Amino acid sequence: MSNTTQLLRFITAGSVDDGKSTLIGRLLHDSKSIFEDQLSAITKTSERRGGMGAVDLSLLTDGLQAEREQGITIDVAYRYFATPKRKFIIGDTPGHEQYTRNMVTAASTANLAIILIDARKGVLTQTRRHTFITSLVGVPHIVLAVNKMDMVDYSEETFDAICAEYRAFAAQLGLHEMTCIPMSALNGDMVVERGENLNWYQGSPLLELLENVVIDHDINTTDFRYPVQWVCRPQTQEYHDFRGYMGRIESGDIAAGDEITILPSGRTTKVKEIVTFDGNLQRACAPQSVTLTLTDEIDISRGDMFVKSAAMPQVSKEFEAMLCWLSESPLDLSRKYIIKHTTRVVKCLFARLEYRVDVNTLEQHSSATLNMNDIARVAMKVQQPLVFDSYITNRFTGSFIVIDEATNNTVAAGMIIIG
Repeated sequence: MSNTTQLLRFITAGSVDDGKSTLIGRLLHDSKSIFEDQLSAITKTSERRGGMGAVDLSLLTDGLQAEREQGITIDVAYRYFATPKRKFIIGDTPGHEQYTRNMVTAASTANLAIILIDARKGVLTQTRRHTFITSLVGVPHIVLAVNKMDMVDYSEETFDAICAEYRAFAAQLGLHEMTCIPMSALNGDMVVERGENLNWYQGSPLLELLENVVIDHDINTTDFRYPVQWVCRPQTQEYHDFRGYMGRIESGDIAAGDEITILPSGRTTKVKEIVTFDGNLQRACAPQSVTLTLTDEIDISRGDMFVKSAAMPQVSKEFEAMLCWLSESPLDLSRKYIIKHTTRVVKCLFARLEYRVDVNTLEQHSSATLNMNDIARVAMKVQQPLVFDSYITNRFTGSFIVIDEATNNTVAAGMIIIG
């Protein structure tokens, strides 16, 4: 897939006043991705707030009135922009610990995370927390943006020291692939243009990196996983005997004639046709939505999963997972909840809480319940078997949400652990 057709989802995360919103505003402004009326509106707001003639670019993303009044980010602000090379969706995530669930939600679909650090302050507790969450949800690419370099006289020594400390911490989480960039979002150095103050840095500006980072392998291209969403039986005169299985290929690829296994039943058959609105295909791959017909008539329903027989997932009623509790109501271990995993919905029980993670220190603590924003390792039991992979190998079949059956609210997001 070429970069011209690719969409890159990325998030920004950092401590309060590290300049997340200003960085995104600079990206949008310098890449000419904002309209004249938007620029005029934030210019007037900046003047009202005593901006001394400078436009406050953070106003492009801090959209809530409470955010503008307090000068902080509360909700995840999504922004879209594009360059000739690539399309982008940005998630500006909150820095506060009380909004951990917001960051988890945004990071779960991101290809890349930009972790901001104030060059004057270095690596902080919040930096470690944001990096832990980024590693927890499996964001494939990390950029460490050492911002406000203008406040430390663009010191190369300061930048090198911060990068060394951060890399040492990240290695403890198994994160080794990352790029460190010095920048000044306020002045625009090393964001879209190189500027004139960081000539000692030999790497690319941030936007150039975002345009060229390779994300082709962010989706699991090896293991074919196809959760059935709908059994299509038109029963019209033209398609009287048609029976197709509709869904989206979550990973891997499939070709007409390939042998597949239907899980959880374990029955095997072959793909007869790959049907789309625009005509049949010989081969399809993730993330295409298609309809598959089979050579044999098998009892198949929504929630079943097609896989290739040579690459089998786990099938079980019990598993362990890392869980982020999203609800204001605490976890009640004595009651049943509902799990939605791919296209299957089943009732579940929490067998036990292994431990709760202190997101600031990464220490593990015993706990009798979970409150909003808590992250914990849990053991779960479900009423019917689920077909899953480890989250680390497949973000789609390794993730799930927990639903309160009384209110129908989503109360937690989980990432399955195998081994």
